[in-house]
Amino acid sequence: MLVAGRYRLISAIGRGGMGEVWRATDEVLGRAVAVKLLLGEHADESATARFRLEAQTAARLSHPHLVAVFDFGAWENRLFLVMELVEGRSLADLLLAQERLGPEQAARIAGQAAAGLAAAHRQGIVHRDIKPGNLMLDGEGTVKIGDFGIAQFVDDPSAALTTTGQIVGTSLYLAPERALGRTADAASDMYSLGCVVYQLLLGEPPFRSDTATATLYQHVDTPPVPLRRRGVDVPAAFDTYLLGLLAKQPEERPTAQQVADWFHSDAWRGRPEPLPPHHPEPARTPAPARFPAAPAPLPGADSGAPTTYRLPQAAAGHGTVPGPGGHGRRAAARTAKGRRRTAGEAIRRRPRVASAIAGAIAFLAAVFLGMSLFSGR
Repeated sequence: MLVAGRYRLISAIGRGGMGEVWRATDEVLGRAVAVKLLLGEHADESATARFRLEAQTAARLSHPHLVAVFDFGAWENRLFLVMELVEGRSLADLLLAQERLGPEQAARIAGQAAAGLAAAHRQGIVHRDIKPGNLMLDGEGTVKIGDFGIAQFVDDPSAALTTTGQIVGTSLYLAPERALGRTADAASDMYSLGCVVYQLLLGEPPFRSDTATATLYQHVDTPPVPLRRRGVDVPAAFDTYLLGLLAKQPEERPTAQQVADWFHSDAWRGRPEPLPPHHPEPARTPAPARFPAAPAPLPGADSGAPTTYRLPQAAAGHGTVPGPGGHGRRAAARTAKGRRRTAGEAIRRRPRVASAIAGAIAFLAAVFLGMSLFSGR
């Protein structure tokens, strides 16, 4: 079958609620592509608008971790979308075959998926339907996010109540704010990604109940159980960061770019950050407090009097020494001032003592002279 005179359908890849996906060949460019056809029985105005929105949204994006869109059009009253062919399988298929993944593989998938979401968020595009079935792994294990735009019409849980599969699939990864009927934003994608990564490590999502409604209540009210408590051998740093992705409040979750950077580093392994090299310095003896030099004597001043000066005062005028160690400097200043005062008083007392001694000597000399004269007679 040749679509639009250019894309030859080879084999069916999958079928969803809105359309079917075929492996095809672009006979003009000679490359393998995926062609998505809108199902005829669902070609009403709503489905047509959603399909067209998917094409327009995905066409704005170009990133290694996003499925690229090449062409869009109508053929025999059916819309078609030509996309990059991802030779691999979805995470949903991987979980069916493997049940759970190790921390190394889960961290790589989380970092790549977050990088793709960051590119979309920078363009103002919110995926709104992040789940294992929409995350593809190519032959080299690289993540490719597909189905952009389809879930943008789902602004509240009731909009997902079309088929049993859709409500169950949506409720398992639905952010709390969306369960409360609020509009999805970039933080909603990060919560959904957190649910997916949690499932990759444990084998089941963080919240699951008998009914979709009960599951939505769990997203809103029930805190997630750390993976280590559920027997998963995962680094503590990884476990803690994943709980941050599953925060109930959107503003408490990291952004897509932050998640991508974190997982692309070794932070998830819980390794401590290397400390800067330390070069110990020899112990230093505290330097004695320094005070301003004494000012020169004023003209006409008595140079024999002890010199006095004021310590510099703070700008507030409280007589304190500015900067560190002000209290110690004030104490040293008071001690020095006291010593100068004592020295000055001692200098002023010296003439009085000398006069007293000289008087005593003169008195004794007079007495001795009188006795000599008296004895001579």
